Amino acid sequence: QVHLIESGGGLVQAGGSLRLSCAASGPTFSKYAMGWFRQAPGKEREFVAAITWGDDGDSYYADSIKGRFTISRDNAKNTLYLQMNSLKPEDTAVYYCAAGVSVKFRTIRGYDYWGQGTQVTVSS
Repeated sequence: QVHLIESGGGLVQAGGSLRLSCAASGPTFSKYAMGWFRQAPGKEREFVAAITWGDDGDSYYADSIKGRFTISRDNAKNTLYLQMNSLKPEDTAVYYCAAGVSVKFRTIRGYDYWGQGTQVTVSS
């Protein structure tokens, strides 16, 4: 069982930056692939970024955020991060982190554990 808690959301002006964190419980964090997802009002939850297990994980990004967002993980701290730069109003959503063993990267499939989400609001 993995318990995930997101933090770092808030209100920011367009062009600004935020860093989201996802703290995970349990001793096996490094064995999970991790992902960030977002859901805007009236829309389906969508893939944002993912990183494979281990200390030097490969990362994957949605085209809409590529070059602006960076996913990383610190296995010693059981924490996942999402650095978000050059934010746009269309990035406004609730952001969720998730963990899974057999995930299908660039999709929402295969994630076993989800956090409660953190709100990101970008004003124009």
